[in-house]
Amino acid sequence: MQKNSSIFVAGHKGLVGSSIVNELKRQGFENLVLRSFEELDLRNQHAVASFFMDNRPEYVFLAAARVGGIGANNKFRAQMIYDNLMIQTNVIHHAYLSGVKKLLFLGSSCIYPKFAPQPMKEEHLLTSELEKTNEPYAVAKIAGLKMVESYNLEYGTDFLSVMPTNLYGENDNFDLETGHVLPVMIRKFHEAKVHGCEYVDLWGTGSPRREFLYSGDLAKAVIKLMNEVSNSKTHINIGTGDDITIKELAELIKGITCFEGAIRWNTQMPDGTPRKLLDITKIKALGWVPEMSLKEGIVKVYEWYRNNK
Repeated sequence: MQKNSSIFVAGHKGLVGSSIVNELKRQGFENLVLRSFEELDLRNQHAVASFFMDNRPEYVFLAAARVGGIGANNKFRAQMIYDNLMIQTNVIHHAYLSGVKKLLFLGSSCIYPKFAPQPMKEEHLLTSELEKTNEPYAVAKIAGLKMVESYNLEYGTDFLSVMPTNLYGENDNFDLETGHVLPVMIRKFHEAKVHGCEYVDLWGTGSPRREFLYSGDLAKAVIKLMNEVSNSKTHINIGTGDDITIKELAELIKGITCFEGAIRWNTQMPDGTPRKLLDITKIKALGWVPEMSLKEGIVKVYEWYRNNK
């Protein structure tokens, strides 16, 4: 990408998209094409076709998606699969038709099988069954990955898919029903401290292991990949290479928020996949490693939450 290249960041108001926009601006890219949901509903094929033909972006970061934590994934199964299939199908197809030079599609580590070998390598995709609670979302993301692969093979496009691990950062979704585990914990512990609660209720047993990547580090990774990787034959994992238990995460956030009460684990609620740790050999070989430690990142996000929420 050149500094004056026309770059469309789909989903620029979300956690991932806003981090990509901030990093692009920090690096001197100013010709950014941005549309809110009210301005452009990416589920609408006609609207997306008109947008690409009118604006002709040269590069596309496809960060738009309907996302949620384990509760939202399980409750809104139809919306998860429909919205994500429509968004990615429209954007990928019309990027091709309008002659976009390069597109980067963001998937999710939940596409890997429930009991995939750990850490999960790119080749573990589609080797066994998915975790049931997020299966519709995962199927949609797998379809997007395969669409990118198929367009490259048939049409000679230079599109790329990346599979980030669990993400967190400023501008995250702290909604108790639809948010992911880390921001929801931040909100629960903070509100419990403010209201003087004796305990915080959390889902599951706390035993699953998860890997967490700061969104700012992801943004640097995807811009690097957009600039340096062409004609990739596979998707590329993006993570930290380290994981912790949900119980350890809870204790870390409890300490950062200075909550002095107890934690109660509701073992009647689902745990989800036992472990999700990505093998990041491929991206490390390209010279990228994450910069933000988990504790430092949570401190930054908690400060942002207190100032903005």
